[in-house]
Amino acid sequence: MTNCVRLHDRAVVEVSGDDRVTFLQGLVSQSVEGLADDEARYGALLTPQGRILFDLFIVGRPGAIWLDVARARREELVARLKIYRLRARVEITPGEAEVWASWPTAPAGAGPGWVPDPRREGLAWRAWGPASPPVPNSGAEEWRRRRLELGIGDAEDFDFDRDYPVELNLDLVAGIDFSKGCFVGQETTSRMKRRGQVKTRLVPIRFEGPPPPRGAEVLNGALRAGEVRSGVEGLALALLRLDRLEGDLTVDGRPVHPHS
Repeated sequence: MTNCVRLHDRAVVEVSGDDRVTFLQGLVSQSVEGLADDEARYGALLTPQGRILFDLFIVGRPGAIWLDVARARREELVARLKIYRLRARVEITPGEAEVWASWPTAPAGAGPGWVPDPRREGLAWRAWGPASPPVPNSGAEEWRRRRLELGIGDAEDFDFDRDYPVELNLDLVAGIDFSKGCFVGQETTSRMKRRGQVKTRLVPIRFEGPPPPRGAEVLNGALRAGEVRSGVEGLALALLRLDRLEGDLTVDGRPVHPHS
């Protein structure tokens, strides 16, 4: 069965104007050069210190680039981009496009514009806009389980202005182009990757029963190993110390097992 859901927690910001490519190229962690219409790439906007501020799908559109961002943070993204605009010939406006996901394939009979989710082959297909909308047959919980089963983090798993993108596995899901040149936060990001300074990562964990609350401590014996981010029955993502994955891990007194 093909599952299809409208992602109500995501929204679009439109960046248009002659300088849109060069403007975004110097800001985000993913290259936007050569972005074709209806092509999607994944990236982030970071702080100058290299911490994540926004995770973004970067979508090519005729005469514009759409940024698919967490709906709760869209106005903050618009304000942040306007700070960086200076003399660039760009317009930055909230968009009205809906955001959709479908898996394991695009929905039958769907209109044009469906593209593979760039974070992992086989994860899902994604679409933007009201044209030829499909009929949703799944909800947010089914989509959450789908991505957790494949170990893919989303905005609800990130602590913005605190986490580093490589801790959130953006380097493993095509979210950082290390060859593109400068972007905001590039120096810290490249140094962490180059020097092997990644000490924690998002890791899928399995357990019995309902998911622990966000922020619940994962323990390795008496030592803190990390914390839970998002979860569903029997499955969650946790930000864990890589040097404490071996041994008896527990959360809320329950055994947990990291898995790939």
